[in-house]
Amino acid sequence: MRLLLISNSTNAGEAYLDYPKHNIDKFLGKVRKVMFVPYAAVTFGFDDYQAKVAAVLGPLGIEVDSVHRYADHAAAIRSAEAVMVGGGNTFRLVKMMHDNGLMAAIRDKVAEGAPYIGWSAGSNVTCPTLCTTNDMPIVEPISFKTLGLIPFQINPHYIDTHPEGHAGETRQQRILEYLAANRGMCVAGLREGCMLSVEDGKISLIGNRPLTLFRYGVPDKDYTSADDLSFLLG
Repeated sequence: MRLLLISNSTNAGEAYLDYPKHNIDKFLGKVRKVMFVPYAAVTFGFDDYQAKVAAVLGPLGIEVDSVHRYADHAAAIRSAEAVMVGGGNTFRLVKMMHDNGLMAAIRDKVAEGAPYIGWSAGSNVTCPTLCTTNDMPIVEPISFKTLGLIPFQINPHYIDTHPEGHAGETRQQRILEYLAANRGMCVAGLREGCMLSVEDGKISLIGNRPLTLFRYGVPDKDYTSADDLSFLLG
């Protein structure tokens, strides 16, 4: 299983996909064509989403195809060399993945060794469920269950600051609520500018910011890119 799970597409003040594009290129290796899943787009079209990603990866020699170009989206995944799932609204993404048969198709493809790349919502769906997304439930999927490629949850765009004057819950409080209801799970708070690489049964953090790991009844713990995170794969 080969996964590259990116927290966010764009760092503040940078161009779209600028910080992870070389990691994506290196991760794909000799694979030069990806099948893109644009379902998380809501306020712009799938053609536009594909074109936006292709504009960044094309100069690196990576061709970006998209499932929405095909009558059978699951068949498009089954014929792919690599799978790429973009960010946006996780509920919209999960609904369309269930509706179009992509959950099983992607699981099977990854099991065959095809590289999987996702960012934000695209990283969220590799978890057992979508329950640690930051998004509003703008649509209702048939199930909150997702790909289950990894046995833990990710909270992308994780931030531990609390704006002055803000009386609402912090991200940490929201995650602790999830853990109170799902006590056997753990949640990886993946900060922006960071990603998780899963290869050969090992998992590592890429980026200059720590990952915060949350477990029920256990103090939060930070890990850096120097730490071995393979224990998360259980």
